Amino acid sequence: MPKKIMNRPEDFVHEATAGFLAAHGDRYTQVEDVSGLRVIDVKEKTAVVVGGGSGHEPIFGYFIGENLADAAAAGNVFTSPDPGTILKVAASVERGKGVLFVYGNYAGDNMNFDIAAEMLDEMGIETKTVRVCDDVASAPKERYTDRRGIAGNVFVIKIAGAATASGLSLEEAYRVTAKARDHVYSMGIALSSSAIPGEKHPIFDLADDEMEYGVGIHGEAGIRRTKLMPADQIVENLTDRILEDSGIQSGDTVCSLVNGLGATPLTELYIMNRRLSQLLREKGIHVHRMEVGTLITSMEMAGASITLMKLDDELQKYYDMPCNSPYYKK
Repeated sequence: MPKKIMNRPEDFVHEATAGFLAAHGDRYTQVEDVSGLRVIDVKEKTAVVVGGGSGHEPIFGYFIGENLADAAAAGNVFTSPDPGTILKVAASVERGKGVLFVYGNYAGDNMNFDIAAEMLDEMGIETKTVRVCDDVASAPKERYTDRRGIAGNVFVIKIAGAATASGLSLEEAYRVTAKARDHVYSMGIALSSSAIPGEKHPIFDLADDEMEYGVGIHGEAGIRRTKLMPADQIVENLTDRILEDSGIQSGDTVCSLVNGLGATPLTELYIMNRRLSQLLREKGIHVHRMEVGTLITSMEMAGASITLMKLDDELQKYYDMPCNSPYYKK
């Protein structure tokens, strides 16, 4: 059985939440009776509610705070929160201006957030939904709404939080957040698998000299398995695929993220970012800002992803707004 620092597997998420609140209980609180966190100081604005399965921390649960999400609903590891949890989490921060849901595009999340939205509608609470679908490896361009949401969630949640904090209505905040979703593209690689707490084996196996392109953040299979490559070649392959798919070209402006999947040292992420910076400069693409860190993970998976978001003046304005949470701030 893979080694974990834990007590009982069934207490894994609950005890992690308790530890988070022990450290940050001056700003956050648990939503009563369910697995969800919210800010203590709820603003009179359109609410942003995020969520998904646990195991991707700091997204989604720890991406709440100033000019970010107002609350997050948490499921078990790699499992969607149930509709009742989502309902209570959303109701805890709704202040008469509606709720904007932002989450990764996965079947379980889609179904349960939709059910919660219907329940909220029956209560007279309006909702809008933006499903992040940035993983270019998971479906072709003509079926982009079938794509998985991976590290692009970082930028889309950032834009959503800034848009609502600026006082935009639910409809306008939805428009801006959907634009961010439609301008963000990602792809990742795995060097090793992760393991769900309590399970006897990792989700998949890779030989010591193998890597997988296009793997999902729940251990979903990638598009091809290869021998381990040098860092520069990995970055070139990922970037070429993203640029080909997105149409981002010379003269465009982007922000970027090199994201670690859980077990990859920061040093290795900066080695990747070095080559990414060179490539974008060589191609005449202006980089507004580069971000590097471990922000959306797959438990202890070794690997990384690259994300590019094409910016226009409107998206750049919201991207540049300050934000503050324990693990993501500007």
